[in-house]
Amino acid sequence: MAKSSSSSSTQSDLGKLLLRLGLGGIVLFHGVFKLTHGVDWIKEPLTALGLPGLLAYGTYVAELFAPILVLIGLWTRAAALVIALDMLMAFVLVLRASLFKVNPMGGGWAVEVEALILINALAVACLGAGRYAVPRATSAWD
Repeated sequence: MAKSSSSSSTQSDLGKLLLRLGLGGIVLFHGVFKLTHGVDWIKEPLTALGLPGLLAYGTYVAELFAPILVLIGLWTRAAALVIALDMLMAFVLVLRASLFKVNPMGGGWAVEVEALILINALAVACLGAGRYAVPRATSAWD
């Protein structure tokens, strides 16, 4: 039996919502931690790579502002790309030594959570917000 176009569209939109909720919710927890504990520790790895320490404050945009936009479905594609860039920076600044390691606590890739966040962010950037988002004028960035 073939699925109706309406049913398929509803399932697709529900899938997009679930991806957005997972991505935005998980990254927002990271942002709240940074908000309560600061980002000064990020300045050292940045300057070690010749980048200005001021970029550490971009973490607030990527881990507080962008996840909220993803959660509500506003400028979703752009916000998801900001989160993806944040994860790439995490790999470069902090996690590169663990890229080829196994987690000693039960196995698995040592950076699997960050990798899943990156892949999820790229998926949301490709898919957009879907129907279940704040009402707005249609935009290529939603």
